[in-house]
Amino acid sequence: MAQLPSPDDLLILLTVARLGRFNAVAEALGTTHTTISRRILALDRQLGGRTLERSPHGWELTELGASAMAAAERIEETLGSLAAATSQDRDALSGMVRISTSDGFGAEFVTPALVRLQQRHPLLNVEMLSATRRVSQNRSGVDLEVVVGRTDVSNAQAIFLTNYFLRLYASPAYAAEHGLPETPDGVGHHGFVSYVESALQVAELGHRSSQLPMPKSSFQATSIFAQVEAVRQGAGIGLLPNFMVARNPEFVPVLPEAFQRQVPIWAVARPESLRSARVQAVIGALQHQVAERQDLLAA
Repeated sequence: MAQLPSPDDLLILLTVARLGRFNAVAEALGTTHTTISRRILALDRQLGGRTLERSPHGWELTELGASAMAAAERIEETLGSLAAATSQDRDALSGMVRISTSDGFGAEFVTPALVRLQQRHPLLNVEMLSATRRVSQNRSGVDLEVVVGRTDVSNAQAIFLTNYFLRLYASPAYAAEHGLPETPDGVGHHGFVSYVESALQVAELGHRSSQLPMPKSSFQATSIFAQVEAVRQGAGIGLLPNFMVARNPEFVPVLPEAFQRQVPIWAVARPESLRSARVQAVIGALQHQVAERQDLLAA
């Protein structure tokens, strides 16, 4: 009788298919790169062929690997049902889900959505990585990316979440001391707060692509929270997300009728990840959070 493949090795293959890198899988499973490689080689021997092949996007499934992954997904579903039954909660989600998201949107929208989801499913573990960048062309070791701007990617699915606005703001103290510009050209006579252009992957968020004049001085930071604080402290006029400051009396709108930028937010995942109930639950939680707070996003 032919040797049956190990269920554990099949589940490791499933995780490789979702994350794409042995190092990311090893970290997720609390083991080593060498162990993951050894278990995949053992699975290949059991199945009589290669389940994975290298590509510019990380490890990709072969035809045999795709068949093995289908079996692994059924094992995962069965184990999930068993875990739900033993916890007396048949809707329970369990296991780890990893999300990459930008700082500001991550704090204001992704975090509350994930906390509410985890409160409903206490067996769910969450890892949230903060990164303001475009969608990764290579798999980045996460199940889901929440990204800003255009999504030029061919090997994943992009799900539109919402738009928000970048607008100009200053502190009341700065406005009282320096006055505020009456036209976009007048911004050049003020200090300006924005991202570090040399480190910025999403051009839409920076001063350089805004078509505003060069400022008298600049305060640049890679963290949106540092930018918000710099504007609060009077460093100058800042290009800030409306949902972070629009209703805060410590921030005064600048040129509200003359300048704004609309920016989209997307949830992006590979097909293998989208078949995960955990990832689907996270996307649903994000969509609910966005729908519930559209008034803030449009403010």
